[in-house]
Amino acid sequence: MITSSGVSHAITYSCAMSALRRLVTAGLTSDGLRNVRRARHRLVRRMGNGTMVADFFFQVDDPYGSVSLPFLAALAERLRLTLRLHLVPAPDAAAAPEIDRLADYGRRDARMLAQTLGLEPIGSGHPTPAQITRAQAIAAAALASEKPVDVLIAVARACLADNADQALDALARKYGAIDEAATAARVAQGASIRQKLGHYLGSTTHFEGEFYWGVDRLHYLEARLRAEQPTGEASLCPILDLRSLPVGVAGIAKPRLDFYLSFRSPYTMVAAERIGALAEAYGADLRLKFVLPMVMRGLPVPGAKRMYITLDTKREAARNGIAFGKIVDPVGLGVERGLAVLHHAIARGRGLEFARSFLRAAFAEGTDMTTDAGLLPIAARAGIDADTVRTALADPSWRDVAEANRADLFALGLWGVPSFQVDDRPGWLGQDRLWRIEDDLRNALHLPPIDRITP
Repeated sequence: MITSSGVSHAITYSCAMSALRRLVTAGLTSDGLRNVRRARHRLVRRMGNGTMVADFFFQVDDPYGSVSLPFLAALAERLRLTLRLHLVPAPDAAAAPEIDRLADYGRRDARMLAQTLGLEPIGSGHPTPAQITRAQAIAAAALASEKPVDVLIAVARACLADNADQALDALARKYGAIDEAATAARVAQGASIRQKLGHYLGSTTHFEGEFYWGVDRLHYLEARLRAEQPTGEASLCPILDLRSLPVGVAGIAKPRLDFYLSFRSPYTMVAAERIGALAEAYGADLRLKFVLPMVMRGLPVPGAKRMYITLDTKREAARNGIAFGKIVDPVGLGVERGLAVLHHAIARGRGLEFARSFLRAAFAEGTDMTTDAGLLPIAARAGIDADTVRTALADPSWRDVAEANRADLFALGLWGVPSFQVDDRPGWLGQDRLWRIEDDLRNALHLPPIDRITP
């Protein structure tokens, strides 16, 4: 038998733990802690030889490498940054549980990025294990060459070429290749360094305690370097993002915009704060399609991945003027209660409002959604009354909807959130692809494309 005193103690304990989590996560994501860490790294560097050194982790079959390296190399040359290049294998199953979907989507996404950024086209090949091993041997030999970056870019392109065998043979004749055992040792060494520094993906740059994945985050590295050595020159690394949204461009037919979301994704919070304005600007019919978080679908999320996502979301949120950092993880009961209410909120035309309110509470305000004391106020500010919340919590039908949405997401070749689809066009993954969704909306409305490169 649970007494009223026991319930009171449980509530008090829950409140205390939530307050502690808010305090800890606010500290971990604070600008103050980041600045202290940066200052410490600068001091260590200046006490040494003063050279700025960045590590780049190169995975031969990761298509984002050939998109990132040209910009990273230009940045290194302009701002006197020394690059240490490391060969790494594909991420393990814990870090990338849907590895085949990741590989297929990565090739499509990287081809789109290369086209947008005016780079050489990326092939559509699917490298075999033997081709990957061959490419690693060439890349390992290139690390000691005079211009290793150029060779690595060529290796990445050859690995994904439709005629990969011929392309790799040509590179081996030109640049050489080391033996299989030595190659395996170099790859293992790179994986060990990456793990010790705290990451798990290829095409990632590390500089003095912080990671920058792909070309999408290199502008943060550039800003950090320029803060130490301002040049007054134009930026080298692109910022692909929404520009000033138009007004009154909606056509007669409203494009459908599907927004796949979960309530444990920090990136979804950033997307939720922005997607409403995007849909409104183009008169899109925004449809929320919620799914269970990966960890609640039996897919692991390692600690290094959680930490990187949290810190990366912090800088993305800050750049967009969105509060973030006081976190109480809603995984489990908190998510289930939230999705139950979201299901009913969507039916009442308040879906986006509730999603925003819930995500802000979880990731910016540190609210415990496992209790009515946490859930009812955040529902109320979204226009959802207490009776609706109680009705929703007693209705398990949201689970079938979440599973149907997951099946739809997988049918798009995607697996994570936030993800988006306009009408029946290909879907895109990540809040940093909202600009691509805008392009699809413009295409659906027969509007001219936006120049994403010219400032």
